[in-house]
Amino acid sequence: MRHRRDIDILGGPMLKNMLLFAIPLAASSVLQLLFNAADTVVVGRFAGADQLAAVGATSSTVNLIVNLCVGFSIGANVLVARRIGEKNTEGAIRAVHTSMALSVLLGIIAGVAGYLFSVPLLRMINTPSDILPSAAAYLRAYFVGVPASIIYNFGASILRAKGDSTRPLYFLTAAGVINILLNLLFVIGFGMGAVGVGIATAASQIVSAVLVVLCLLREHSIVRVSLQKIRFYKKEVLDIIGIGLPAGLQSCLFNISNIIVTSSINSFNSAAVVAGNSAASSLEGFVSGALTAFYQTQMTFGGQNYGAGKLDRIDRGLFVSSACVVVGGVVLGGLLWIFGVPLLSIYTTDPEVVGFGMIRISYMALSMIINGVMNTFMGSIRSMGYSFLTMGVTLFGACGLRILWIYTVFAANPTLANVYIAYPITWLTTLCMHAVCYFVVRKRERRRFASREAASPKLDV
Repeated sequence: MRHRRDIDILGGPMLKNMLLFAIPLAASSVLQLLFNAADTVVVGRFAGADQLAAVGATSSTVNLIVNLCVGFSIGANVLVARRIGEKNTEGAIRAVHTSMALSVLLGIIAGVAGYLFSVPLLRMINTPSDILPSAAAYLRAYFVGVPASIIYNFGASILRAKGDSTRPLYFLTAAGVINILLNLLFVIGFGMGAVGVGIATAASQIVSAVLVVLCLLREHSIVRVSLQKIRFYKKEVLDIIGIGLPAGLQSCLFNISNIIVTSSINSFNSAAVVAGNSAASSLEGFVSGALTAFYQTQMTFGGQNYGAGKLDRIDRGLFVSSACVVVGGVVLGGLLWIFGVPLLSIYTTDPEVVGFGMIRISYMALSMIINGVMNTFMGSIRSMGYSFLTMGVTLFGACGLRILWIYTVFAANPTLANVYIAYPITWLTTLCMHAVCYFVVRKRERRRFASREAASPKLDV
């Protein structure tokens, strides 16, 4: 029996159900971004521009390691959703418990690797020497909480796979409040600077992980977790890896290209440039986080409906989610563009930093719509099992071309404008490629489903 908090993914009005699912998901993404936003606001206001730059310089490094592991949670989401759509109870139970086992393993690996290699990674992206010690201290503290962050993401993906996007929002709300309170205590009260916000973030991640695990242990549905059943089931491990590994590698490739972009920004050797880029990037995260909710929504809706053989609902979901991205992007991106200066002033009172931040916002605010629509196509393709295809397209379009741009156009004329314009150009290229791939995949899957139905034995009535 479906609980009232669970959205009907296989039936009902598409727009209404997608919005009911996506809004808590968007709020969850925004709250998760508040972890880093609270870090940058508090440290920028009360510890100075150098400490703000120290926190901002770590973002690409954090994303490189964490997103590689969190990508596997996408595999968990799609697999559990597909098993639910197929009404395969045993398969869903195995998928849930394999996902939890993977989350623990990947969390430990990511946390230890990030902690041990913090300084080499920061040096690799040309972090200015005056902020390197503070950036390294923040990064080590942050990675203490990474295992908990990955466990939370897997647990939240499992809940969302059955249509529940509400409770993950509650858990992040509690963790976000704790994060902000600890930020104020450690930075203002104890004067700990960047390392203080790192410790606060780690503590809040542990809280969110504990809450989602307790929820799954007490769940009264197909996704209930039993500690005795947590293990690696071979078929489910291979299925999750088949979907999640390309997703994780894709995130990793995105962040490798972004690390190169960050290195280009750091090459200006100015704390004000780095701080302005960090503050603007943090603000953009709220817009992109809200838009990304429709990618995750389409992936969950697509997974269940693919399992149920309802390909027409995948098509309708893609149209609805893309339309929502366009409307939401115009509203949120437009507000960011209009109110960029006062919003940046929340992070810092330095007018030079605000000015550099507005340069980035002017290029990125509305172009994030392109990225959002690109992601909905990608989510649709991935929900049907073609995760390696989306990775290949992203490798060429969004990553390869972006790196090529930095080493050619930017190298020939090293300006901030020539860094930021690379984003919309590569997003648009990748969107076009994903659109072509989607229609090819949809045609292939329709033929496959038709052949399977024709081969099924018919019963005389």
